[in-house]
Amino acid sequence: MDSPDNSVDTACTQRIAALREEIGRVLVGQCELVDGMIIGLLCGGHVLMEGRPGLAKTLAVKTLAQCLGGSFARIQFTPDLLPADICGSTVFNQAEKRFEAQPGPIAANIVLADEINRAPAKVQSALLEAMQEQQVTIAGKTMALPQPFFVVATQNPIEHSGTYELPEAQKDRFMLQIELPYPRRDDEQTILDRMAKTASTATPKPVLSCEDVMTLRQHVDAVHIAPRLRDYVLDLVIATRPGEDAELRFVNHDALAGISEFIDCGASPRASLALVLASKAHALLNGRNHVIPHDIQACAPAVIAHRLVTSFDADAQKITPRDIVARLLDLVPAP
Repeated sequence: MDSPDNSVDTACTQRIAALREEIGRVLVGQCELVDGMIIGLLCGGHVLMEGRPGLAKTLAVKTLAQCLGGSFARIQFTPDLLPADICGSTVFNQAEKRFEAQPGPIAANIVLADEINRAPAKVQSALLEAMQEQQVTIAGKTMALPQPFFVVATQNPIEHSGTYELPEAQKDRFMLQIELPYPRRDDEQTILDRMAKTASTATPKPVLSCEDVMTLRQHVDAVHIAPRLRDYVLDLVIATRPGEDAELRFVNHDALAGISEFIDCGASPRASLALVLASKAHALLNGRNHVIPHDIQACAPAVIAHRLVTSFDADAQKITPRDIVARLLDLVPAP
C-alpha cells in the first residue's frame, strides 16, 4: 500500500522542524493549531480558527507571518467595513490624469481576517474570488495575488450579538476549521512564566522564504496516497451526503442509516480534495512520504465538520458537526 521508498528529503524535514521550533518560541502548546496552519500553508488552502478570546489566535497568525519572509496584512472586520476596503479600489493619479487600480490589504502573502463574523455577508464574500482564484478584480481589471497566498480567519464562538454567520459558500473555501481549546495547566503556567511581564516577548526570526514554501508544496504533491486510501476518503465524504448511500463502497449501510437524519447538507467535492491534500501534508509533517489511515483520520474533523449543515434534530439533541464526523470515523472501516 505504501510507496517503496519511505525516505523524506532531509532539507524538507529540517525546514518544517525549524518552522515549528521558531513558532514554539512564542506560542505555547496549541500543537493542533500550529500543525493546522502549516498544513494550510503547504497545501495552498486557507484556515478558519474558532476560539474564545485570549487563546492566542491573532498571535499565532502574526508569529507564523514573522517566521516567513513574505508580506503580512491584518484586516479587522467590523460592521461598517466595505468590500473595497479589503480588495482595493481605483485611485485617481493626478500626474497622469487617470484612474488606477490600487489593490487593498488582501494583496499580501499572509492575510489575517480578524473576527470575520463581525462583517456582513457582502464583505465576507469579498474574499471569495481571492481565496478561490488567487486574484482580485478591481474596476474590471484582474490582478494576480502574490504567491504563496494564505488567508487565516478568526471568529469567536460564544459572542453572537453583532455578528453574522458565515455563508456556506464562504465556509467551503476554508480548507480547515480549527477549534481552539483552553490550554492545559502546565502550558498556562509556561505562558505565565514567559509573558507575564511588561517587556515585549521574543520576536521570531524568518526561517522560511516564499520560495521555500513553494518548494515544500512540491514535496506535498510528491507524497504517495494508495488507491485504497483514496477510496477511504471518498467513503468518509460521501457518507455525509443524505441519499447518496448507493455511492458508498466499503461501508455498513445499516450502521450509517442513523446519521443521515442529523445532516441537511453534506460535504462538497472540495472536502475530498482538501482531505487528500491535508493528509499528504500531515504525513510530510510526520516525516513520511506516504499517507497512512491515521493521517486521514487526524485531518478529517478539521476538513469536513465545518462543511456540514446539521438538521433540526441534530440541533435539538445538541449533536455538533464534529460529533457526526467522529461517528463516521467509527463506522467507516479504514483500509
